[in-house]
Amino acid sequence: MKRITVAVDSFKGSLSSREVADAVEQGIMSVLPDCKVQKVSIADGGEGTVEAMVDTLSGEWVEIEVRDPLMRPIKVRYGVVDGGATAVMEMSAASGLPLLAESERNPLKTTTYGTGEMIADAIRLGCRKILIGIGGSATNDAGVGMLSALGFRFYDAAGELLSGGGEMLQRIARIDNSQVIPQLSECEFVVACDVKNPLYGEAGAAYVFAPQKGADKAMVEQLDEGLRNFAQVVANYCGEELSSWPGAGAAGGLGFGFKALLGAELRPGIDMVLDAIRFSSIIEGCDLVITGEGRIDSQTVMGKAPSGVLRMATAQNIPTVAIGGAVEMCEELAGSSFVAILPVVAGPVTLQEAMRKDVAHKNIRRTTEQIIRLLNQNQDRS
Repeated sequence: MKRITVAVDSFKGSLSSREVADAVEQGIMSVLPDCKVQKVSIADGGEGTVEAMVDTLSGEWVEIEVRDPLMRPIKVRYGVVDGGATAVMEMSAASGLPLLAESERNPLKTTTYGTGEMIADAIRLGCRKILIGIGGSATNDAGVGMLSALGFRFYDAAGELLSGGGEMLQRIARIDNSQVIPQLSECEFVVACDVKNPLYGEAGAAYVFAPQKGADKAMVEQLDEGLRNFAQVVANYCGEELSSWPGAGAAGGLGFGFKALLGAELRPGIDMVLDAIRFSSIIEGCDLVITGEGRIDSQTVMGKAPSGVLRMATAQNIPTVAIGGAVEMCEELAGSSFVAILPVVAGPVTLQEAMRKDVAHKNIRRTTEQIIRLLNQNQDRS
């Protein structure tokens, strides 16, 4: 084997995507010192996505001050890649649940305004493509906060300008776009969205996700009514009913706000990432692809990072091996196209010990050495 691509997600709580790839590279080089190893940082649209894309695309970081979910000042950062043409960000940086104490969680009050401020800043810098992950939100405002930061105005039936969190959804009667950032019409939005929930109803944003954001039963019902009202107002505004669009209910309805008012494309996170880094071109001519994540189980082949890597590698007939800190074999994995799926932990050990950086690095390197010896030997025999 002369050329191998390493594209692994982070081993969360232990090693970053880049650190895992470094350990894999060392294992390869110890067996095949002349092999060309390409290391690609990847993620599936959740935590670590921006870091992975900035690293792989040699981008730059931008730090600004925006508002958190309760409109308090907070420092955030996002990435700029492709020579300044594209911004990559995570809404959770400005509007995420971890930014709030448990006692502060209230989706009637929380807003995505800070996410809109990040987008507005990227547009000001000249970015015209926005790639954004929307997992981990503290909000249920259907994106009205974000849209307000971009210049949209929302009025009630009496003509009063509205602001705030999810509680304002019930009162919205009219949308005004006369003050929207002019360059917004030039922008393309791609949203990493791995849920298919509609905007409202029993499977919608309020009933499914709002309780974990601090909503009680009465709040859930109020939020759901607000989402229904907002969906009707938006349908009247744009002439299209999009509340049932798969992913409309993601991030407290932020998926709906992006799709309906910004024309965004909602995509599985790993697809967004792999297309952005042009992964199919990276692996052309490779003899092997090694991927993986901290835990490999049935979810791995249902839209997680390794499944996207496998799909693109299989399309080019490149054998693919997966490694994980832990592997729970199941029917879904057994039926996949991975050449092999291997845990890196050699024997019984506490989770705390296995997740130590030095231990994880050593285990990954050792496992990779065994993979390369075995595959290289079989290749020589053939």
